[in-house]
Amino acid sequence: MLYIHGMGHFHPENVITNRFIEELDIGSSEEWIRERVGIHTRRTALPLDYIRTTKNRDPRAAVEASLYNNARTGALAAQMALKRAGLKPGDIGLVLSGSSASDHLTPAEAATVAGELGIEAPALDLNSACSTFGMQASWLSWMQPEKLPPFVLLVQPENLTRSVDYSDRRVAPLFGDGSSAAVVSLSVPSKIRILDAFCGSAPSQWDKVCIPRFSHFYQNGNAVQGFAIRRSTDSLKQLQDKYGTASDSLIYIGHQANYGMLRTVCERSGIPEENHWFNVVDYGNTGCSSGPAVLSQRWERLRTGDSIAMVLVGSGLSWASLMLAVAEA
Repeated sequence: MLYIHGMGHFHPENVITNRFIEELDIGSSEEWIRERVGIHTRRTALPLDYIRTTKNRDPRAAVEASLYNNARTGALAAQMALKRAGLKPGDIGLVLSGSSASDHLTPAEAATVAGELGIEAPALDLNSACSTFGMQASWLSWMQPEKLPPFVLLVQPENLTRSVDYSDRRVAPLFGDGSSAAVVSLSVPSKIRILDAFCGSAPSQWDKVCIPRFSHFYQNGNAVQGFAIRRSTDSLKQLQDKYGTASDSLIYIGHQANYGMLRTVCERSGIPEENHWFNVVDYGNTGCSSGPAVLSQRWERLRTGDSIAMVLVGSGLSWASLMLAVAEA
């Protein structure tokens, strides 16, 4: 069993509204965006004037223009997680990070985040794009508790807007920037528990979602959305069957790709609206930080007895599902 001691999140201050995207004159109206993806706003680490004037033609220039790097946004999310856990950076014995768009080919991004936080501990990347948090949790759950340090920091820094082509109406409305983090342990109990974790990949479909080096994000939208809906629905049913949790008593957090996809999964799985936790409407698709950021934003509202199913899908193609429970302190 994996225990969560604290969750954290960070979203940059700059807001990309649907009106802003409409004013880019790429054929995406506010109404079209709301109807197609259900997203109203999203955050970006880029200056809005930079997007407006360049439409981000060169992703390499976007890195230079960015107001934040991944190390900083990951560290800001981690600081919230540490504070909630009542721990200091020196208490962390291992740092795992993962991102859909890392700042460096080398070193591991975990090292840059750890360096930002002043953590001197082993640091390595464990990355599967948008399913990263679930993959990290799954990987840790396979380990022998006595072989790991008491506290591990999981980080998911994501600044995807630097890889977005803002002249492409199919992609421009989708993404926002955000980072998330979690302090976890296999040996020190806490009230938030990951009872089970599953993960998988379909490598034969790796080319359906990509960010090539020095280039823009692209995907086969129809194929990816169909895969995400099927895999999310199946994974949710697997958790429900194993734990005997009725749909009306289960909280669902999915990968925040778009609101339409999430709504379809809830309808097929019988999840009532009040049990569906999401943030995609206000923050867009924030990649690997999306699902854990939703949990972090609800951290103060978690109550004893809550059962939470988190299902994440990502490029690779990959997926991961977690069953969480809130127990007595």
